[in-house]
Amino acid sequence: MEAVLQSKGFLSLPSNPKNKFLNPSNGLKHRFFSPNPKILGGFSLNTNGLHKLNSSTLKASIFDKKDKKNFICKAESAAVDGGGGDGEVVFEESETGKQKILGVEVTTLKKIIPLGMMFFCILFNYTILRDTKDVLVVTARGSSAEIIPFLKTWVNLPMAIGFMLLYTKLSNVLSKQALFYSVIVPFIAFFGAFGFVLYPLSNYIHPQAFADNLLNILGPRFLGPLAIMRIWSFCLFYVMAELWGSVVVSVLFWGLANQITTVDEAKRFYPLFGLGANVALIFSGRTVKYFSNLRKTLGPGVDGWAISLKAMMSIVVGMGLVICFLYWWVNNYAPLPARSKKKKEKPKMGTMESLKFLMSSRYIRDLATLVVAYGISINLVEVTWKSKLKAQFPSPNEYSSFMGDFSTATGIATFTMMLVSQFIFDKYGWGVAAKITPSVLLLTGVGFFSLILFGDPLAPVIGKLGLTPLLAAVYVGALQNIFSKSAKYSLFDPCKEMAYIPLDEDTKVKGKAAIDVVCNPLGKSGGALIQQFMILTFGSLANSTPYLGGVLLVIVLAWLAAAKSLDTQFTALRREEELEKEMERAGAAKIPLVEAENEEGNGHLNTEAGDFSISPFESSDSYND
Repeated sequence: MEAVLQSKGFLSLPSNPKNKFLNPSNGLKHRFFSPNPKILGGFSLNTNGLHKLNSSTLKASIFDKKDKKNFICKAESAAVDGGGGDGEVVFEESETGKQKILGVEVTTLKKIIPLGMMFFCILFNYTILRDTKDVLVVTARGSSAEIIPFLKTWVNLPMAIGFMLLYTKLSNVLSKQALFYSVIVPFIAFFGAFGFVLYPLSNYIHPQAFADNLLNILGPRFLGPLAIMRIWSFCLFYVMAELWGSVVVSVLFWGLANQITTVDEAKRFYPLFGLGANVALIFSGRTVKYFSNLRKTLGPGVDGWAISLKAMMSIVVGMGLVICFLYWWVNNYAPLPARSKKKKEKPKMGTMESLKFLMSSRYIRDLATLVVAYGISINLVEVTWKSKLKAQFPSPNEYSSFMGDFSTATGIATFTMMLVSQFIFDKYGWGVAAKITPSVLLLTGVGFFSLILFGDPLAPVIGKLGLTPLLAAVYVGALQNIFSKSAKYSLFDPCKEMAYIPLDEDTKVKGKAAIDVVCNPLGKSGGALIQQFMILTFGSLANSTPYLGGVLLVIVLAWLAAAKSLDTQFTALRREEELEKEMERAGAAKIPLVEAENEEGNGHLNTEAGDFSISPFESSDSYND
């Protein structure tokens, strides 16, 4: 369509107006954005000596971000036979004002509230499952904390890989909703079946006698590997609980959240999900504590742990059904945002390519060291602590009750640290924030291993506090895990993600891909492999403790050195980035100019550089369809 405008003094509009068009002053805003849109007298095209339009009626649009009201700008063709419109500029509202509750649009609340409830239920379940899985595999007959390194490496990792391969296959043939239910329903069914079927039958389905014979032949150093076969149903529960955290939280929930929320909504509400997660941790810890203490109210000869397990698995199943209902509601009633169909290509790097890229960049090497060091060091301390925890609390109910208190304390500490972390970043900067996590782990780790190695000489001093060396080691180990994890969630993770920001796009994308492929698995399995080597070499986890303490010291010192090096590079890149921005603002800033000419009273809006300005009307060729 070609509109030929033969008027004088007419402000012609471009065919594709942009959002920057017209930022009115408060007075104009009051006129244009009145609750009842109306034709503005005194600003029509056929007044003050202006000619009528023969071909179109013009309606203008102005976008105001604050009021969230859109006015559509369009040119409507008039009758071809010459029966044109009045030529008046008409401002009309394209959509009604959006309803808000507490400053948040109702359409947004329809997504955020169900998502928040889903996240609470998922993490409530995960805390119960995480505490229960440790109780089962650590306190079972013929097992100990030595089983955990072997379980993570030889059972958990293969099943995680197998699940992701199966998930990839299913995602190609199922819809998103069918895929969600196909994944979460087996989890819910398994946990329900475990509490009411597998655990009551555990004495019949576990090959205790066969495992005892093998242990006598192979020796006590093979206690961990043989325990996997001895208590296979408990190990299956352990793996399913681990997969709940990685699959249901990371894949299902965050996949849904990223699908239905906009970037602005994510920036505003995702941090609140993190705080809500710690609230779930606190409440679920209290729940574990309550049901673990049921044994005290039961008569003699009753398996109190079986009763507690049935109650907790019933809650897990109930929460799982609530998650399914919320997912159904979101898919049927929550509005979905419009998405661009253009997809960004993600770099695909194999293991060898990732290793080569890691070795080529000092910045990425230091960042990789941080990730690997955390995974190894937290694993070294946690497994050793759980072995002492079993020695102090051999009963499943006592062990579970302590883990309930532990989860609650972790939630409170993390919630507090998340509130404090913003002050740390603002006051002391990235470098100090990055060094807090390894420093906390080092100090508490030294205290923990010192109590284990020098417990007997310190017994008189500890006894004055009403504690035994073993109980003191348990408490210090618990504090170490609580403070390390809260520092990790509130400081380490943000520091790691912030470190990518000043990198150029190619290094940023490839570096993150390389760390995801190599460093995360290496950090998680590195500690387990070290412990396996120590156990098989020295005969038991207890005999390996001095050497594990030495390895922890070396790992944390390397972590601190990498954090210091990375801080220097990070600061330099930030300064360079700020300098470049200042130069760009100084040299490339453009100010739209308003050109006015009195010749024939003509003018039109120019869109050069994306901004609208008034310039002389040149020709009708400016508008072509």
